[in-house]
Amino acid sequence: MKTRGALSKTRLLPSLVGLILVLLGLAMLIGGIKLSQLGGSWYYLIAGVGVGLSGLLLIAARRAAIWLFAIFLLASTIWSLQEVGLDWWQLVPRLALWFVLGIVLLLPWVRRPLGVTRMKSASAAALSIAVILAGLTAIASQFTNPHDIEGTIVRDASGPNDAVANAMNGDWPSYGGTERGQRYSPLDQITPENVGKLEEVWRYRTGDIPGPNDPSETTAENTPLKVNGKLYVCTPHSQVIALDPDSGKELWRFDPKLSTQNADSFKGWAHMTCRGVAYYEDDGAAAEPAYASAEVGTGLAPPASDGAANGDATPVTEEGKQQAADQAPASGVAADLADACPRRLFLPTADTRLIALNADTGEMCPGFGDNGSIDLTRNIGSFTAGGYYSTSPPSVAHGLVIIGGHVTDNESTNEPSGVIRAYDAKDGHLVWNWDSGNPDDTTPIGPDETYTHNSPNMWSVMSVDSDLGMIYLPMGNQMPDQWGGNRTPEAEKYSAGVTALDIDTGQVRWTYQFTHHDLWDMDVGGQPSLVDIQTDEGVKPALMASTKQGSIYVLDRRTGEAIVPIHEIDAPQGAVEGDHTAATQPHSELSFSPDTLHGKDMWGVTPLDQMLCRIQFQSLRYEGMFTPPSLQGSLVYPGNFGVFDWGGIAVDPERQIAFTSPAYMAFTSQLVPREQADGSERISETEGVQPNAGAPYGVIMGAFLSRLGLPCQAPPWGYVAGVDLSNHQTVWQHKNGTVRDSAPVPMPLPMGVPALGGPIMTGGGVAFLSGTLDQYLRAYDVTNGEELWKGRLPAGGQTTPMTYEGKDGRQYVLVMAGGHGSLGTKQGDYVVAYALPEGDDSN
Repeated sequence: MKTRGALSKTRLLPSLVGLILVLLGLAMLIGGIKLSQLGGSWYYLIAGVGVGLSGLLLIAARRAAIWLFAIFLLASTIWSLQEVGLDWWQLVPRLALWFVLGIVLLLPWVRRPLGVTRMKSASAAALSIAVILAGLTAIASQFTNPHDIEGTIVRDASGPNDAVANAMNGDWPSYGGTERGQRYSPLDQITPENVGKLEEVWRYRTGDIPGPNDPSETTAENTPLKVNGKLYVCTPHSQVIALDPDSGKELWRFDPKLSTQNADSFKGWAHMTCRGVAYYEDDGAAAEPAYASAEVGTGLAPPASDGAANGDATPVTEEGKQQAADQAPASGVAADLADACPRRLFLPTADTRLIALNADTGEMCPGFGDNGSIDLTRNIGSFTAGGYYSTSPPSVAHGLVIIGGHVTDNESTNEPSGVIRAYDAKDGHLVWNWDSGNPDDTTPIGPDETYTHNSPNMWSVMSVDSDLGMIYLPMGNQMPDQWGGNRTPEAEKYSAGVTALDIDTGQVRWTYQFTHHDLWDMDVGGQPSLVDIQTDEGVKPALMASTKQGSIYVLDRRTGEAIVPIHEIDAPQGAVEGDHTAATQPHSELSFSPDTLHGKDMWGVTPLDQMLCRIQFQSLRYEGMFTPPSLQGSLVYPGNFGVFDWGGIAVDPERQIAFTSPAYMAFTSQLVPREQADGSERISETEGVQPNAGAPYGVIMGAFLSRLGLPCQAPPWGYVAGVDLSNHQTVWQHKNGTVRDSAPVPMPLPMGVPALGGPIMTGGGVAFLSGTLDQYLRAYDVTNGEELWKGRLPAGGQTTPMTYEGKDGRQYVLVMAGGHGSLGTKQGDYVVAYALPEGDDSN
């Protein structure tokens, strides 16, 4: 007969397990009551009672504890299947913890003190059945993928001929590949059959690494150019570096010596980034030797607004001179001052200058503007340090260099103008200016005049159709993003859409708006893609604009008329006092817009953090997409990064396929009364209270995250998807990326993560994407989306890769891996190039 002490020892483990169940049940009960009061699921309240009672019975050594938990686990499995079906990641928070606890209760050291000595007993058998059913549910979910679409686009490369793409000659001369923004190269050496052989062939470090005095939003988002026999890289601090395309060897470097614009440091700036530079080649430049002027010295940058130090160019190497001499005819003479740089790069700097560089030497072009530089603060008016400059490259067309600008989000109602300016590419004189606040007059304004304050801007990359004589502007908004009670008719017309301008005059040719009275920061971030599409009515010149709300608008780029139908859908109403909402919002039939979220879509690692996310969800105002901002706090879905942001999409004009990387992350937005906003600190453009000075409300924004810092909405959060342009149907879609570099434990779980940065496509039928939160460059079969290869990057690849042909005849794929401050990916200063092994004859 057991002694009292021995009996106490045998009951210690059941008592500890019972205590855990009681505490879990109590937490579930308290949270469940709150959730049910908010109109959410009653499951958590009932589960709290069941789990808590099981724990009390276990402490009391009653075998009824086993029976009750068996009923609870079986009911939870049925409820889970009813809510989310066989969706593995949705089942994890609903069943994983209860499944493990069910196994614990079946351990002999736990059940025997309850008098359940045999597994054949009724209570143990009942719990075993419940555990097995939960386990079988988990196993079955491994063989289903409810979010994927399986399909194949069967088509050879015989679509409408694209003369612009075909003229790339193995180069990548523009940010989007060409001025049309297709992010496509006809190079076909790399194919689905041999892409698995890709290997890293060289790696270069720029030396430009974020420091303690830089803003949190210091990002390496550059897509290098390959043209003129060189690679041109732009770093976050606006340094330009020319590299040998085959070896990665540095040829020259230009440092503009950025000004802090009278601030103590760059730390308070909204951004520090350079997405790229633009290349210009004068007519007849090919007949000039690349180093007609043999002397290469120090280029002097004109002082910035607070008298910053002059910039300098590291002299080009002898190897660089010889390389250029080899690529150009021997004839040629030194040009006059205006033509001294027949091949030039246009660099937008973070301290608001536009600099023209000799693309051969890295020296400033003395005949452009003021000794090679234009001060873009002219006629802009006052702004805070770092509050106005172009983060994106300008466009060059018809002998003009055309540039817009970024403004700091949600700082005030008195932001700088969103003016678009066109300068003569040779001497830098202002040819025209298009100010969306004064859209009809494009004549250059006088030196003492000021452009319209706070007019909608264009911070991304424009596209160009030189044949039609039009440039296409992806437009932003008038600040602030969440309150529009004071917007002008011009702001209402030109915000959040695409506006086509005449290249030569700046006059508006057409405009199409994608979000009416935008209160959700739905500016058009991606460069529009211009592609000729085969339709039932013949080939049509199209513009494809990917948007944050998920619609891809396909318009006739001649007129702005819809090629793929666009419908106006009813939108939620009820803005705060002094503002209004649009009755309807546009929606394209080609769309990746997410379904409306419900409580069952909330996620977590355990039932507890999932329950807290459901409480958060029920506490917010949410009536679907375009729910107005509120004092209560509103859920914004898609969130600030949007389904598609500045990375845009890629299109293959030959196969008539679009490759996309839609992302799905919800944000929250809560309006703050003026007096409260005035007393709060703004940490950055994405942290703390955003002041919105001059508006009745500030705003608190942020990602919709759990207490554990994980997204409150269930995965997948990111995909790759393929669209057949002939019928605008999504043929395949697959979750993309792992949480290896973003989870607390570095496990390569294939949950599908967002990608910031765009894809590219190639003539070989392979697409590349590097922007996911894990540090990989991936290759895909464009016909079905199958992941064919991935290469590990030394830092985050939140940019758009590019591809080119080297002097050795090999096709290279190159990506800048420098990370992204606000996304928290690993930061660095790497440029990494991949190619097939030398001598490979697989293609």
